[in-house]
Formats: sequence, C-alpha cells, structure tokens
Amino acid sequence: MIFASLVLPVLLVAIGTPIFLVFLTVAAVVLMFFLKIPPVALQQVMFGGLDNFALLAIPFFVFAGELMSTSGIANRLITWAMAMVGRVPGSLGVSTVAASTALGAISGSSVASVAALGKTLYPKLIAAGYGQRRAGGLLASSGAIDIVIPPSIAMILYGMAAEQSIPRLFIAGILPAILMAALLSLFVIVDAIRRDIPSDHTFSVRAAAKATMDAFWAILMPVFVLGGIYLGVFSPSEAGGFACFYAIVIGLFVYRTMTVRDVINAAGNAAMLSGQILVLVAAASVITWIVTTQGVPQAIIAWINAMQLSAFTFLLAINLLLLAIGAFLDPTSAILVFAPLLAPIAISLGIDPIHFGIIMTVNLAIGMFTPPFGLNIFVAQQVTGLPAHTLYRGVAPFVAVLVIALLVITYVPALSLSLAQPH
Repeated sequence: MIFASLVLPVLLVAIGTPIFLVFLTVAAVVLMFFLKIPPVALQQVMFGGLDNFALLAIPFFVFAGELMSTSGIANRLITWAMAMVGRVPGSLGVSTVAASTALGAISGSSVASVAALGKTLYPKLIAAGYGQRRAGGLLASSGAIDIVIPPSIAMILYGMAAEQSIPRLFIAGILPAILMAALLSLFVIVDAIRRDIPSDHTFSVRAAAKATMDAFWAILMPVFVLGGIYLGVFSPSEAGGFACFYAIVIGLFVYRTMTVRDVINAAGNAAMLSGQILVLVAAASVITWIVTTQGVPQAIIAWINAMQLSAFTFLLAINLLLLAIGAFLDPTSAILVFAPLLAPIAISLGIDPIHFGIIMTVNLAIGMFTPPFGLNIFVAQQVTGLPAHTLYRGVAPFVAVLVIALLVITYVPALSLSLAQPH
C-alpha cells in the first residue's frame, strides 16, 4: 500500500508518464489489490468528480482567453499598460508586469500570458538593455500573477475541491495579486537603477488617452465579468459564458479583427485545453475519494493536534511543502490532490478556508516558474529561444521577491479577507 501510494507515482513521473495516468494507475492498483473494491468504482468516481456545476466555468474562461488572444484584445491591453506607465527607471519592465496583470484579469491563464507577452515584449526588453537572463526571468515570473488575480481557474478548482465560495475566492485574490505586481515592479525599478537601465519612454496624456480609447472595450471585459459576479447578476460559470459572448462580439463587430473561422479555431484550441484540465479533475477525484474514505485527513488532523502545532508553524510548513510541490506539479494537479487533504486541517486550526485558498494559490503560482519543472520556464524557453539554465538563473531573484509577497499574504490574513467578507 505504501509502495503504491508513494513510490509508484514517483517512478511513473520519473519516466515521463502523464500526470492523469499517474493518478489513474495508482488509484487502480490501490482499489484492486488493497481495498478489494470492484473496478467499476473507478469509473463511477471519475464521472462523479466531473458532476459539479462550478467546473462549467473552466471551458468558458479558457475559450474566452483563446478569443482574447485571437481577436487582438490581448495586444491592445499590452499597448494600454505600456502607455499608462510613466517615466520611471525600468519603465518597460514595469509595463511587462502591468500588462501581465491586465491579461490575467481576463483569462486567468499564466501560460497564455507568458506566450503573449514573450512574443511582443521580449525583443523590446533586449533592445532596452535588460539582457537575456533578466528579460526571460521577468517574463516567466510575471505570469504568476495571472493565477492569483480573478478570474482564476486555479481558484475555481480550489473552490470545487474544498467546497468554498468561488466568488469570495475571486475577490480575495485582488489585493494579493496587486501586492505581487507591486513588489515585482519595485524590484524592476531598483534593478534598473542599479544597472543603469534608462526609462525608454515618457508618459504622454495624449498617448495614454489614445491607448485607453483603443483598448476601451477590452478594459471593460473584466469590469463586466467580475462586476457581474460580485453584484450577483450571474454565477462564475455564467460569467464565463458572458465573457465568451462579449469577446466574440467585440472581435467580430467592434474591432473586426476576427472571422467566424477564427472563432471556430479558438473553440477547438479551448476544447483541447479544457479536456486536459478536466481529465485531470476526473483522475484526481479518485485519489481524493480514496484518501477521504480511508480517513487520512482525520488521521493527519489528530496527529497535528497531538503535536500541538500552532497555526503559524503549520502555515510555515505548508508554504515549504507547497513551494516544493509547485516546482514539480502544475497548479491544477496540485490543487486537486492536496486541497481536499489540507483545507480541513487548516480549518481545524482556525485558519479561514478562503485565506488558505489564497495561500495555496500563491504558492503554486510561484511554482509555475520555479526550477526544475516550472511550466512558465518551458513556455518562456519556447518563446525566447533561451536555454533552460539561463532562465533558471533569470527567475531566481523573482522567486525571492514573490516569496516575500507570499509571507505577507500568509501572515496578514486581512489582505485576503478584507474584501471577501461574506454577505
């Protein structure tokens, strides 16, 4: 049982087995050889894991992100973010962080943000004197904000797995995401001063006004989507459907940068990505069911109570654990496996589950660009053509910066909960 639960998945991951097959293999071995449960239970639990209304939001928001990229909304937001940054040292780097934050407020996809920003901004960052290592590190790390700022697919999954309010999670992520963006921007400014990188442009009211007008309908998209959720006009799933409709209308009839064929292609891409996410949900639900029915969370809670760990010590240990996990697992897999296990323990120690969800999301967001297997590193490698070892060195200072943000978010609960009070 211990071999099947701990050693087997490590071996499967080491030989490059897809994560969903790792989950299913381990679950099948445990069910058939140790729990003596009929194999049909595997199928029933998998389909039961997908029977959740909240999961409908995932394909909608993925589709909205594809439409945003196809219709040029993403490029307009990047141009707008660059125009709004004034004459500060490292202004192009600060614009990169701002653009990533703006993109995240629509798509919630870190990978999509890194790809979009890399194609547009990497040549400009090199020309401005940032160097390959710093430019690649900035692009890979700024995408982490997209996982935290709403709408966040990671938070939808946490809300589903931990049975928490997704709208409250969304609003709780706003201030932590702003903190992350602010600290990254501060580091970029200080680094630009230290390395004598000049500001590459000045702030112009006329240019800012023009960029705002060009991106007006793109800027309104997150306002309508998030405002509708918080005002109770529609649920997160309905908001995702509205985001798709809005992006199609804007792309086809307002900006006229998209054709019907483009919409169909975007739908195909979104279907493939959504399928990858949902097959992970189905596979992980079996692991969660086994862990829960075998009383593992209750046993761990009893063990922690016996050790008399404080909430402070527990959160420190959880941060170290999740940072390590995030360097090897993508946020979807990590949340689906560990949220049902860890959230009840946090609640038993008096930690607000919404606050814990933000802590978990920020940890795994940092993991997205933490060596050796941070997914953003590989995306940045494809976009920039840089070798992995250069990007590993490039992301190191940004990991340190966001770990500082993580500690603030962890031990100042008001940062997450002040806006997310239950109605």
